[in-house]
Amino acid sequence: MNEQSRRPRQQGKPYRRPKKDPVRMLAFDALRAVDERDAYANLVLPPLLRKAREKGDFDGRDAALATELVYGTLRRQGTYDAVISACVDRPLREVDPPVLDVLSLGAHQLLGTRIPTHAAVSASVELARVVLGDGRAKFVNAVLRKIAQHDLDGWLELVAPPYDEDAEDHLAVVHSHPRWVVSALWDSLGGGRAGIEDLLEADNERPEVTLVARPGRSTADEILGALGEENALPGRWSPYAVRLSEGGEPGAIDAVREGRAGVQDEGSQLVALALANAPLDGPDKAWLDGCAGPGGKAAMLAGLAAERGAVLLASEKQPHRAGLVARALAGNPGPYQVIAADGTRPPWRPGTFDRVLMDVPCTGLGALRRRPEARWRRRPEDLDGFAPLQRGLLRTALDSVRVGGVVAYATCSPHLAETRVVVDDVLKQHGGSAELLDARPLFPGVPALGDGPDVQLWPHLHGTDAMYLALIRRTG
Repeated sequence: MNEQSRRPRQQGKPYRRPKKDPVRMLAFDALRAVDERDAYANLVLPPLLRKAREKGDFDGRDAALATELVYGTLRRQGTYDAVISACVDRPLREVDPPVLDVLSLGAHQLLGTRIPTHAAVSASVELARVVLGDGRAKFVNAVLRKIAQHDLDGWLELVAPPYDEDAEDHLAVVHSHPRWVVSALWDSLGGGRAGIEDLLEADNERPEVTLVARPGRSTADEILGALGEENALPGRWSPYAVRLSEGGEPGAIDAVREGRAGVQDEGSQLVALALANAPLDGPDKAWLDGCAGPGGKAAMLAGLAAERGAVLLASEKQPHRAGLVARALAGNPGPYQVIAADGTRPPWRPGTFDRVLMDVPCTGLGALRRRPEARWRRRPEDLDGFAPLQRGLLRTALDSVRVGGVVAYATCSPHLAETRVVVDDVLKQHGGSAELLDARPLFPGVPALGDGPDVQLWPHLHGTDAMYLALIRRTG
């Protein structure tokens, strides 16, 4: 026997199969759906959570952690991209998207949660072993150990340019918004650094879940009584609003299951109420919601119209969305009609309606709290695509309302190109046959409404989505 054969064989560590963590697996699956299918997290996550509960994999704490991992990672994607970029030796575009999703989830656990460093790294590496394989898990481990060397403030000092050198780029990295969005929001908001930082911070906070008690079918007091003070609070501004405590599940509420109440941001409620309460000259019998899908504002308007003996026509171009409108209005106490029609080529006669709501399609920059992925999906050129449609729909609204009637132009975007610029352009084309009304008195108790006559709501000032409203009376 030679010398080499007498040496004991070196024993390596036995291979250990990676363990699947159901919380992080679900979060990863949600992020992949957002990335691969351009899905929205608020649509993807609920069915994934429901399936996990049905399988017995999740309890309430697991669901809360998975939700935080998904939304937190999406909200802070820009910041985490800058940090990860400083820790890898290649451009981020050359990192496989699934690897980047695992790294982003790990970065959020390290920099955006209270999960201990060791646990955040080990759980992320274990996830990488399951979904990426052992080889790429080593890369994930190396990058996350670099990220763990600093906390979030320390990384921002390293990766964000100084405010004095490039204010917009500094805010974009620190508050995780694309630079063009920072610029647009700042232009619309006006003012100095404090206001825009407050707004960007509010965009990164988890919004409250707000319910609407649909008029004629339920009341806020009924819902508050059923839930109790420990589970819900009245709305801040809308008499129909109820704010759920953290962790509240709308689907568990009888009024929501029965369609007598729904989930609706308080800003949207205020817009519908402002139109319903705007002063009119003449009769008040025929109302129109010209872009009614998915039906939240239409359901509120239909109930208010019924209380006054008026009838709402709810029109939506897409048939499947018109179906959602019909579902939201089912059970309304008074008559209404839902149709599928193109609002730029309407089937109704001009001058038919007393009140018209036109809540136009837009970039959605006012709802970044609820759809954080939208900030990374939108591009400045999207504004050019929406502009003709927004103007065309507002022209239709003004043609559809009778002389003395009122049009509400609304949109969930504070971008000036989608709000005041649209209104100003269309009013100029109408040559003095319409005038702006001061909408601010129709928001009783709501502070910080600006100089008017239009109203722009803000997350950091009002706790709502950044809804815009201009009220216009047809004069000739």
